[in-house]
Amino acid sequence: MGQCGSCCRSCWGQTKDDEANKDEKFGSGTQNKDLSDGPVKNRRMTDILWIPVFIAAQVIYIIVTIAGCQDGNPAKLYSPRDFMGAYCGVEDNWNNGPNLGATGSLSLTMNLTSTVDLLMKQAVCSSPASEALTVGNANYGPLLSTQAERDKYLCDCCIAPCGGVCDGSLALEDFSDPTALFNSMSSKLQELTDLSKATELFSTGGANGEMFSTSAFWEEATKYFNQVCVTDCTVDYTTINGSSGIRTFTYKPPPDSDFYDIWNTLLNANTANPLVAKITELINASFTFEALPFATCPYNPEFCVPFPGVGFQELAGNSMYCTFDFAGEVIDAIGSGAAEALRAIGVMDIASSATTELGKLAGDFLSAIDAFIVISVLSFVIGIVFLVVLRFTIGICVWIAIVISILMFILGGAFIFTLSIQCSDAGLLETGIQTSVAIAIAGTTAVSQTITGEEVSEECTGDCQDYRGVQHYSKNGLSCVTWDDPSRTRMSQYSSTAYPEADLEKNYCRNPYKANDTLKHDTIWCITSDELVKWEECYPIGVIIPECDDGHEIEPEEWRTILHYTSYVIWGLGGVWLIIIICMVKRINLAISLNKVAALFLARNPHIVLIPVVQAIVAIIWTLLWFLSASFLLSQVPADYTPTASYATYTEAYGTGGNCTFWSTITGETCVEGTPGMCNDQWPTGDVWKASAADCEWADGVAKCWRCSQPRYAF
Repeated sequence: MGQCGSCCRSCWGQTKDDEANKDEKFGSGTQNKDLSDGPVKNRRMTDILWIPVFIAAQVIYIIVTIAGCQDGNPAKLYSPRDFMGAYCGVEDNWNNGPNLGATGSLSLTMNLTSTVDLLMKQAVCSSPASEALTVGNANYGPLLSTQAERDKYLCDCCIAPCGGVCDGSLALEDFSDPTALFNSMSSKLQELTDLSKATELFSTGGANGEMFSTSAFWEEATKYFNQVCVTDCTVDYTTINGSSGIRTFTYKPPPDSDFYDIWNTLLNANTANPLVAKITELINASFTFEALPFATCPYNPEFCVPFPGVGFQELAGNSMYCTFDFAGEVIDAIGSGAAEALRAIGVMDIASSATTELGKLAGDFLSAIDAFIVISVLSFVIGIVFLVVLRFTIGICVWIAIVISILMFILGGAFIFTLSIQCSDAGLLETGIQTSVAIAIAGTTAVSQTITGEEVSEECTGDCQDYRGVQHYSKNGLSCVTWDDPSRTRMSQYSSTAYPEADLEKNYCRNPYKANDTLKHDTIWCITSDELVKWEECYPIGVIIPECDDGHEIEPEEWRTILHYTSYVIWGLGGVWLIIIICMVKRINLAISLNKVAALFLARNPHIVLIPVVQAIVAIIWTLLWFLSASFLLSQVPADYTPTASYATYTEAYGTGGNCTFWSTITGETCVEGTPGMCNDQWPTGDVWKASAADCEWADGVAKCWRCSQPRYAF
């Protein structure tokens, strides 16, 4: 009983102590403040007030999304666009555009206007044509009846000097004999109109010479090719000859060309006139091209003329974009290496002309949505594995991250500092190495001289022949060898015996030469220990920023000064960050310990993983729904957003400053780069394209061929 009573008394006493210490346990400081119900009195839920606002926002979001689904088409955000801005694979294109539902691949065809331009001018501006148009003969007068017409022709062809049009005559081969002109031009055009002549077209020995066989042509691929939508990238252009559905197109200069009227004059000239008979025959017979069937290329024939010898393949698996692929006979003729080089140049030029837009980025996301889901799942799995591993590596990871952050300050400042002193004839890495070597040597030398009490002057003047310092490393950190080393076989003519006044002591850098020497350097140098670098310049110890004889990489000096002091600011911030880290060591270690506890808790309660799994799934679904909704909204470009009229000139349609509309919209400032055109007077802007001759509009004798295309998206 005594033990039991003692035990009971002990338990009762402990309970009384606990009750007495209740206020103290939940107190703060020395006050007996009861915190058992939390630090804040009268707590209540406040989020409930925002629930109606949240619900209202979601209702509005759903209503807007439903409205967007009626007119929006997400395919317009990622589908390729042809030269007129129509979407490949989309049936209903803006402004009664072509039905491209069955043609979902973006390929390239010959741009006749650019490709035939020089050949057209060679025919129209030839001596026989010039004589027929401006002079005539005894039986036939000049085809151009007025002097104003003749003067304009001579000016357009650069036959006569005239201001504002030419700075010299056209660099084209001229023929005085109409028959010779006919034969030469026929051979050149046959290589373009006959797909079986592709080998000759790309050969320097062909009738067109180097026109299409050198990199200069492929560097301007965007100029000589049209972007059109076709059924697929594997269409064999070389087999269209004689197949069903083939169309033909006879070339003539576009209506807004200076040569349009001249071409028609020659085309309709009296063939009895010996001056123009051959030219008229050439125009009628040699400028006719075969075009792809409408089912393959649903455009006017002039936009569907294949380029001889140029085929296409998919840019990547299941891609909607086609890339160049030369025909086998062309590769055999010019070699696989040359063909690949030309193909790569053409692809680079086409790619460089492409623009990245907000809507296109959203479309790319939609087209790669399967990859997004896979990456999301893999990221989650990797994250779970990381959490498990983190239990054992959290400390290492945290301190490595801290060290990396400090190094980023050091290296970032070093990069900016090096850039501020970089010479124009030195690379950034080379400058960095030289600066690091100079700083390291200056530091070690200062320490050494402090210990020994020895002080050596590093001064030099002019070409530094008077230098007597102790630098023994080249500017790139190569160690110097002793001037009088008997084992040295390289540059043995330099020794203390040969140059007694140069003080060739030990392996110190010097600039030894005699007064009558013709070979002398302009600063100190030394013979290095490197087998490849026999000798190299040195900087006197303490010279961290050498002079740049050829100027600096960064100009003007004000920019270098800004960079110079910016590097010090970055280093200063790095120092502050280091001090903060030192002061927070205990808290960092506490955070590491807490993360270890959390990782241990996760290991002992694996079902907790289901919470982030559900959160991740909900987040992925929400993101997908949000992007789907946004894609419908972005792709809703109002029908009247872009004008449907035609314009006489490119400048009238596009303007003189492509970015003016954007900057004026964003900044509200007047654009100084130029003036927006009718097609891009608001942002987001569309583009411009040139219609075929048959679709041009005429007003007061002026052809209006330039039209607008809508942007991919609008807000």
